Amino acid sequence: MVELLLLFFGALTIAVAVTPLSKWLARRIGVIAQPRARDIHTQPVPKLGGLAILVGVLVMALALGRRLEFQQLAAIVVAATLMSFMGLVDDRFSLSAYVKFAAQVSAAAMVYLFGVRVMLFSNLLLDALLTVVWIVGITNAMNMLDNMDGLLAGVSAVISAFFLVLAVINGQYLVGLLSAAVLGACVGFLVWNLNPASVFMGDSGSMFLGFMLACIAIKLRFLGQSPAVSWLVPVIVMGLPIFDTTLVTLSRLRRGKNPLTTPGKDHTSHRIANHGFSRREAVMILYLVCAALGIVAIVASVANVTANAIIAVVLLALGAYLLWFMEFGPWKLTVIDWEHLGPGTRSGALQPAPLPTEPTNTSPS
Repeated sequence: MVELLLLFFGALTIAVAVTPLSKWLARRIGVIAQPRARDIHTQPVPKLGGLAILVGVLVMALALGRRLEFQQLAAIVVAATLMSFMGLVDDRFSLSAYVKFAAQVSAAAMVYLFGVRVMLFSNLLLDALLTVVWIVGITNAMNMLDNMDGLLAGVSAVISAFFLVLAVINGQYLVGLLSAAVLGACVGFLVWNLNPASVFMGDSGSMFLGFMLACIAIKLRFLGQSPAVSWLVPVIVMGLPIFDTTLVTLSRLRRGKNPLTTPGKDHTSHRIANHGFSRREAVMILYLVCAALGIVAIVASVANVTANAIIAVVLLALGAYLLWFMEFGPWKLTVIDWEHLGPGTRSGALQPAPLPTEPTNTSPS
C-alpha cells in the first residue's frame, strides 16, 4: 500500500512539473493545436501534454516495479511508449489512418507475445484476435474521447482509480502499480488541462493512456470468478469510452462518413453541452457517469453469474436506449459538414441548440 501511495503522488508531482516543460517543447517543435473551423478554442494551444503523462507513469512504474515479472512490465511500457511516439508524430505530421492502425496492431501483438493476453476462449487464435481487437479498440476509443478540456484525463483518472481498487481487493500488484501511476499522472496533468486548458495532451497522451488502460484491463483477475465475469468487469469500467465510440461510429456511418477520419462535434460530451449544460458541466457529468459505472463494476466483481447476467442485460438495454435518444430521439442532431467550411468559422457544431458561450479553450474533436 505504501508503494502504491508513493506511485500515485510521485507520478502526480512529475506530471505537474513536466507539463510546463512539455508546453515549451511543443512550441519549439511546432506541435500546436491551431484553431480550425470545427474547434472552439480561438488561440493556438500546445498539444504535447501527453509527454508529462508518459514521463510520470514510466518513471514511477520503473522505479517501484522491482517485484514485478519484468518481461510483462517491459512489454507494456515499451509498447505504450511506442504508441505515444506514434501519436507525437501524428500530431506533428498527420499520419495516415492505415499507418496508425498497423502500428497499433503491431504493439498489441507484441504485448500478447509477452503474456499480456485475453484468456476467455480455449482457442489460442480466438484469444489472440480478441486481445488485439480489445487493445486497438480501446486505444482508439480513448483517443476519440479527447474532445473537451479535462475530459480524457479525468475519465482516465476515474477508470484507473477503479482499476486500482479492484487490484487491491484481489491482490494484483502489477495492475495496482500501473493503475496508481496512471491515476497520479492524470490528476497531475489535470492541473493544467481543466477548463480553460492551457495545454492539450494530444495523440501522444491519448494513445498512451488508451493502450495502458487496455493492457491493465486485460491483467485484471477476480478470485473465484469465471473468465466471462472477469471480462465483464473491465468492460463496465470502460463503458463510457465504449459507448461514445459506438455513438460516434453509428452517427458517422449513418451519414456515409468514415468514423475514424471524419471530424465533428457529435460526441456524447458535445451533445450534453448542446442541451443546456456548459462544457464544464458536461465534463463533470461524464466523470460522474464513469464513477457510477465503476461502482457497478465493483458489485459485478463479487456477484454470482446470475446477478452478472442481469447487470449485463440492464446495461446493454440502457446503452441501446441512450444511443436511440442521442441519435434518433429527442437529441437527434444535424451535424455540420466541417470539410466544407472555411477556417475561422465559429458557429455551433450541432443543431438545433447552440453551445453555451463561455471563455474557454477546448481541445479538438
